[in-house]
Amino acid sequence: MEAFPIHLVILTVLMNRYVLGALLKRLRGTYVDAVQPDLEPTVAVIVPLYNEGEGIRSTIRSLLRLDYPKEKLQIVIVDDCSTDDSHLAARQEAEGHPNVLVLQLPSNQGKRRAIIHGTHATDAEIVVTVDSDVEVDPRAIRELVTRFSDARIAAVGGRTYVKNRHASWLTRMIEVKFYFAQEWLKDLERSFRSVLCLSGCLTAYRRSVLLELEPVLENRNVLGVPIKYGEDRFLCRQIVKAGYETIFTTRAFCFTSAPANLRSYFSQQLRWRRSNLIDLFCGLSHAWSLHPVVGLHYVSLLALLLAYPVKVVDDIANDRFLSLVTLHFLLVAVLCCIYWFETRHLPDDRRVEPGWFLCMAVLMPVSYLVLTPLALFTLDSGSWETRGHKVLKRRTT
Repeated sequence: MEAFPIHLVILTVLMNRYVLGALLKRLRGTYVDAVQPDLEPTVAVIVPLYNEGEGIRSTIRSLLRLDYPKEKLQIVIVDDCSTDDSHLAARQEAEGHPNVLVLQLPSNQGKRRAIIHGTHATDAEIVVTVDSDVEVDPRAIRELVTRFSDARIAAVGGRTYVKNRHASWLTRMIEVKFYFAQEWLKDLERSFRSVLCLSGCLTAYRRSVLLELEPVLENRNVLGVPIKYGEDRFLCRQIVKAGYETIFTTRAFCFTSAPANLRSYFSQQLRWRRSNLIDLFCGLSHAWSLHPVVGLHYVSLLALLLAYPVKVVDDIANDRFLSLVTLHFLLVAVLCCIYWFETRHLPDDRRVEPGWFLCMAVLMPVSYLVLTPLALFTLDSGSWETRGHKVLKRRTT
């Protein structure tokens, strides 16, 4: 373990995320978040739906409250062959609203194909993808579309808050984790307009770019097995690889449900870990084309993801695990103070008590130790593996 410079990798990632990223954000803020206020293109909001049940109703209702001209806004719900009453609930909410279209795929095909199907059902200039458990802020669409100020910008992502943040200690912790993931950890990539993962909860794309990349998106697989996870990260990587720019703004935001128990949380994290590994590995072929600072950060993230579980095992074997957890507690405690200071002005529906984030000091090494090896051995999983969904096998003709 001593032969591998794990501490140098950790330091590189921490400096990039919490020091260099924050500095670049302040130096390049005007360039990064340029806005063209008079932009008002036609927009289609596409919601991939699978076994969301009654929850889809609140999503559709929030979209009907959007502050955007109705004649320029279309809402497209694409049911991925749900086995519950999701399709019926969506159709009932669509009644009386001619700009709401509810479609259904003939078989379960995954989020990627649901988005592609919805994209073909509209001719809007901008396609906004929204997850089926999300409630969107009324001004979110306006904030997203006004940032397509340059023809090279192909995707603009928004921020996500946890709407069930007070459901358990875990959802409180996740709210703080989301804060740093979006307010800090994207700053370096954001400064160079090369954000490599924009959330499916709320992201806008140029429809023309989605159609251009459709052949690549349509045939995604690992070892011949169609993959239905990590669509957001994969799509962003393909957009950047094609020479377009991707940006992120906190001015557009939405609210989503977070896992309220450890079983659901680890299921979600396993899916995300697979996505990270696959796209970090596959992206090495064109990481050289990124800005050198972003490229170095990219490679260091992959190195950390692979090396950190070995570090945890090494510390356990040499009776240093308690010291490792103690160091985590100190680092997380500093982040708790930063979170408290930076969110003290926010309303109660957008923040929690920062002390709940201390739980991350234990969950982080445990998740790296268990989930990274498990993800490596199950990269060919075709499951959505989120919110307890049971996935149907795709029918063949």
